[in-house]
Amino acid sequence: MRNNFKKINNYLSLFILIIVLFCCKSSSISYFDQNPPFRTPELFAPSLVNTDNIELNVVFNYDHTEMFFSRIVDNSFVIHHSELINGEWSNIKPIKLYDDSVLVSVACDPTITKDGQTMYFLGVDPKLYKNDVTREELYTIPPDIYISKKVDGKWQLASKVDFQISTKYIETYPVVVADGSLYFRSNRPSDIGGMNTYRAQYLGNEKFENPVIVNIKSDKNELITYASPDERYAVTNGQGKFQITFKDKSGWSKPREIPLNYDSNWRYYSPYMTADGKYFIYSRRYNNPEKKGWAGVEKGEVYWVNADVLFDTISE
Repeated sequence: MRNNFKKINNYLSLFILIIVLFCCKSSSISYFDQNPPFRTPELFAPSLVNTDNIELNVVFNYDHTEMFFSRIVDNSFVIHHSELINGEWSNIKPIKLYDDSVLVSVACDPTITKDGQTMYFLGVDPKLYKNDVTREELYTIPPDIYISKKVDGKWQLASKVDFQISTKYIETYPVVVADGSLYFRSNRPSDIGGMNTYRAQYLGNEKFENPVIVNIKSDKNELITYASPDERYAVTNGQGKFQITFKDKSGWSKPREIPLNYDSNWRYYSPYMTADGKYFIYSRRYNNPEKKGWAGVEKGEVYWVNADVLFDTISE
């Protein structure tokens, strides 16, 4: 009797182990067959995302079934994507966000709502420039925040977000959080002056409350360029480096630098955290020393690293 009971226990343990292993395997997240990085940053998806072109802004949807990034193609900033279908990532393709009359365009810094059906991104109004515009001229036009909806599995042509968000001033780095609210940066007139981080509470039906300035306890003008979906923490940019700030009842904490062994010859930007919270993804670009801005960018790369490097700052 004891032997039978022991056999039953052994079979039950084996069965539970198989179930656990199966669940772990089925719930694992695919990153284009890459081995995840540890504490040393590595290029993200070489030859697929990182190519001889200039790439930036890798983000995923909440379910990790669609990946987005931007690539400069013939002086246009074009958002590309890949979808996870039956366990395999599809070929990377550009997303058409403007009509056929627009030959040179800007679409970058995508951010995806929790349901995966809405994309916000940085864009430039095609009506404000000619199609023979250079990359340098293109980025002298104040960018706005645009929206695209996914209908029947296809991303639709984009339009500007309502006037509360997109103004005649600069709006950059849109970041949508879990409740649909938007963080972004703008130099619109304010009592503080200059460029500030704003938060616009989502009201539904693609409408927002008046944006309000997000105050961070800093005198170095770090600005939020990524906020976690639950708004528990955010990543800022300042002095060519990344910082992390945490939110509690008293507001946002003083940003602390994220240690990444920064190269002073490169500019670091577009921070992002994967949906599972395990990996930190960011972009960097190299400029020709004799040229400023995007006109002088010669290389653009996307890296990822274990997210522990962000949270180590808590215990320091």
